Amino acid sequence: MGNGSVKPKQIKQPDRTVGTSEILRFKVSDLEKESKRKDEELRDKDYKIKGLQEQLVKQTTVISELTEELQNKCIQLNKLQDVVKTQGGQSLHPSPLKVRFSQHVSDFFSHTLNKRKGAKEGVSAEPTSASTSRFPKFSFEKVRVRKDSSVKKLITEALNKNQFLKRLETQQIRDMVECMYERTYNQGEYVIKQGEPGNHLFVLAEGHLDVFQQSKLLTTISMWTAFGELAILYNCTRTASVRAVTNVKTWALDREVFQNITRRTAQARHEQYRNFLRSVSLLANLPEDKLCKIVDCLEVEYYDKGDYVIREGEEGSTFYIIAKGKVKVTQSTQDHVEPQTIKTLQKGDYFGEKALISDDVRSANIIADENDVECLVIDRETFNQTVGTYDELQKYLQGYVANLTRADEKRHAKRSACMHWASALSLELIQLKEKVSSFSSSSPFENLEVIATLGVGGFGRVELVKVRNEDIAFALKCIKKKHIVDTRQEEHIHSERKILEETCCPFIVQLYRTFKDTKCVYMLMEACLGGEIWSLLRDRGSFDDHTAKFCTGCVTEAFDYLHQNSILYRDLKPENLMLDSEGYIKLVDFGFAKKIECGQKTWTFCGTPEYVAPEIILNKGHDFSVDFWSLGILVFELLTGNPPFCGSDQMMTYNFILKGIEKMDFPKKITRRPEDLIRKLCKQNPTERLGNLKNGITDIKKHRWFNGFNWEGLKARSLMSPLKRELKGPTDHSYFDNYPPDVDIPPDELSGWDNDF
Repeated sequence: MGNGSVKPKQIKQPDRTVGTSEILRFKVSDLEKESKRKDEELRDKDYKIKGLQEQLVKQTTVISELTEELQNKCIQLNKLQDVVKTQGGQSLHPSPLKVRFSQHVSDFFSHTLNKRKGAKEGVSAEPTSASTSRFPKFSFEKVRVRKDSSVKKLITEALNKNQFLKRLETQQIRDMVECMYERTYNQGEYVIKQGEPGNHLFVLAEGHLDVFQQSKLLTTISMWTAFGELAILYNCTRTASVRAVTNVKTWALDREVFQNITRRTAQARHEQYRNFLRSVSLLANLPEDKLCKIVDCLEVEYYDKGDYVIREGEEGSTFYIIAKGKVKVTQSTQDHVEPQTIKTLQKGDYFGEKALISDDVRSANIIADENDVECLVIDRETFNQTVGTYDELQKYLQGYVANLTRADEKRHAKRSACMHWASALSLELIQLKEKVSSFSSSSPFENLEVIATLGVGGFGRVELVKVRNEDIAFALKCIKKKHIVDTRQEEHIHSERKILEETCCPFIVQLYRTFKDTKCVYMLMEACLGGEIWSLLRDRGSFDDHTAKFCTGCVTEAFDYLHQNSILYRDLKPENLMLDSEGYIKLVDFGFAKKIECGQKTWTFCGTPEYVAPEIILNKGHDFSVDFWSLGILVFELLTGNPPFCGSDQMMTYNFILKGIEKMDFPKKITRRPEDLIRKLCKQNPTERLGNLKNGITDIKKHRWFNGFNWEGLKARSLMSPLKRELKGPTDHSYFDNYPPDVDIPPDELSGWDNDF
């Protein structure tokens, strides 16, 4: 105390522990009350949801029953209309009630149909063999139109500015320019009308044109611009309108003329090259198919005067044929410092053939003796891969006749194996064919009733049908005859029927018989009720490696069978792959399939835009190699969910295809081995594609991606499918999308093209 400081009085603090616990108790109590309230709200919502779900189930059941009733009524109506027509009466008109109800059903199914928006549709020009029989032989001089050289130059420049047309050969462009003819339009007239079929390519020479889509202005077309080029590939519907703002002048080219020009150029070149090769003593005795392989492999090299084609003393592996111009042959001698000319070679002569046998040390110089010398060349590596080594060819030639006999025996053995498969699996198949053979050929619905629709398209519909009063189901493809005649696809339909009647393969859909009436032709086929690969891929997004490999294996076996029987498929895509009850894939829709001989080419533009090979787009003529291209596209789509080439319109897709797959970056989903397979299947040059080399389709089966794959188990159908789905019975269509009933009645078509159906 001595220091004068005063100790402060201590104040008693309240008990904080007691106060905090009281607050916590209050908070817990409030939270419990809130929780109970929310639980009650959730229970109320659950009751409401259950009630709505019950209502939805009831409404769905009612709609389903009404839909089924409508389908039955439509079938009855079609039958009644047929009866009325056969008795000379007037056609029946749908009642207002039916129209309103049909609209209701159409609205109900709109969501399902929207799910089909991504499905790819095939396109086709008129079959070339049909067009040659219908029209006089093409004469270039008759369709040629005289023009000033200045006009020709401007048209040529316009064509060469177009992304697609610039890829054509120079001679083809020249011929197109020669055959284009003048067409004029007055102000306000349509050059092209949206929704109408197209048949012409145009180049604007004078005036102004506007491009509209659904009355909306998209762009204007400037002078000396080419447009409408898709129409010269195949019969397509115009997607926009082109209207004359002023009086205009155009130069036009018809599709038929374009296709004849491209076909004529390719055929003439093929024949010329073939004749060159026949003159080479080394190759003179090769069989036709081997010779055609070499023709397809030949590349053109150009030399100007003084250019060395080969030099004396260098090692070479390339064989040359002179297609145009002259070359001189010089050789060193002891008596002269400079090599001396010993002879001159010209068109049709060849040199360097020893290089096809082994490394060849060139014994002379070959020098171009004038400008623009053209040489056809093939190197030993390409020759060995596509045609065979010299040793293999020597053996082949020595035993050519014997091999033909063995090949016939092999084919006979294959047919016997096929017949064994058919008899083992198909006493039932034979019985089914006998059963349906007794049905009326012109009234299939007398014996069959429609269960559901499995698919729709521009051609018509595929219906699931069953034999009346029996538990036997089929798929019935109903093809509108008027549509076939309008699109000039009669030959394709006949070809599809003939090919399917002759095929006997577990990886291809079975055809039982055909029917026809005044409106449609019908194909009664095996029902593959596991669904389509396309919808399964759509729902999953993509397939894993194992599943994609199984799918590719099934398609490869189908192609192996088809190609051995000289059948080209041409329409591979997930939409045309169906699953049977065991989960195995079967190829369906043979509308674009065609029989061709070994070494033969065909010219019709057909296929699905995302899947067509470059040689189809450029109309160079195509063969079995286009199926291998499409197999590569399929593998890509199975692993990623989308094909590699997709554009905002078909022409853009084709331009992507023509740029090629070589420089494309692959998504990470595709690992190294399948990427290698895809790139080898999708080579721009058909002769370099895997499957089209000397070992054929065996190269695909032996590719590293298939290491460990059980090919024998697949062929014997003992391999477990990763895509097998449970089916409740022969009419279970639960794995297919729902479709509204078809209320449109097609018109009669009585031209008689289907007499033998």
